[in-house]
Amino acid sequence: MASDLEKRAKEAFVDDNFELSVALYTQAIDIDPNNAYLYADRAQANIKLKNFTEAVADANRAIELDSSMAKAYLRKATACINLEEYQTAKAALEAGASLAPDDSRFTSLIKDCNDCIAEETGDITKHSTQSTLPNAVTPAESHLSNGTVKDSVLSQESPQPLVTSAKPKYRYEYYQKTDEVVVTIFAKGIPSKNVAVEFGEQILSVTIDVAGEDQYIFQTRLFGKIIPEKCRYDVLSTKVEIRLAKTEAINWTSLEFSRGNTITQKINAPSGTGTARPTYPSSRTNAVDWDKLEAEVKKEEKEEKLDGDAALNKLFRDIYQDADEDTRRAMRKSFVESHGTVLSTNWKEVGAKKVEGSPPDGMELKKWEY
Repeated sequence: MASDLEKRAKEAFVDDNFELSVALYTQAIDIDPNNAYLYADRAQANIKLKNFTEAVADANRAIELDSSMAKAYLRKATACINLEEYQTAKAALEAGASLAPDDSRFTSLIKDCNDCIAEETGDITKHSTQSTLPNAVTPAESHLSNGTVKDSVLSQESPQPLVTSAKPKYRYEYYQKTDEVVVTIFAKGIPSKNVAVEFGEQILSVTIDVAGEDQYIFQTRLFGKIIPEKCRYDVLSTKVEIRLAKTEAINWTSLEFSRGNTITQKINAPSGTGTARPTYPSSRTNAVDWDKLEAEVKKEEKEEKLDGDAALNKLFRDIYQDADEDTRRAMRKSFVESHGTVLSTNWKEVGAKKVEGSPPDGMELKKWEY
């Protein structure tokens, strides 16, 4: 069943029907949730729809399931470049290039990322050099977007490095929600007894000690304070997932503390019961209010006067957006099973049987043979 949905998703992608392609890939993933290729291909369809944040999430999941898939890194980088996350994109490209050294796309895009990073950081570097006082010790800020652990000068009393691993063995990433920060260390096949995680008021310490291997230690002063008793971690087959409970609903501009990162912004908690949209580390110097931008786009779309098929498609989108889960399931199932000829909102009727195709008058529905 999943393979049939995957075929249909690919056909929809070739026909430039990217929304249908994403819907079909989603159904296939529900059936086969550990198939890395489904996530990588859905990422490509999301890129076509300019759903770049969703594409990054899909590519990350594909990489988590199969870290040797070069195209997953390429798609993550493509989405990050469109989000102007050049540091993250560069890290993904470098990882992909090591897997596919003959693919010139990685080399070309890495050069583009370097140019963009240089353009973004040129003025900042110049300003920082001019403003640094003699004999002052500046904490080394760790870039989270490149997915590696670097030495950091983080002690509150005197600047002493807390990260003791000069060459990191495992890469990590993080994202944040209103009330927590989730750190993922990609360490495969590590028994839980070999992992020790300690939480302080503003300190995270992770130790991975496997017999016959060098001990891995990641210890850092965090950007903000946490509630140690509410923090937790899970050791999974492919990673160690750590959840840090924030004391304040502020936006962490990085995972690690730096004296240059003292300006914080309150995260507005959602008014409903839904889950807050996670935020991701950024290499941009100027913050963009994506919520405001999205609201403006939606307002323009709502006020736009449409005719013909465009108006009909907008009507269907509005129905789907405001519908409950049963209505959405009915719309997806009827549309897919009828090959795009039926769109029903009655789940009791649609859920009980297969929806047959109903072509317009004067047309015939044919089944393609593969």
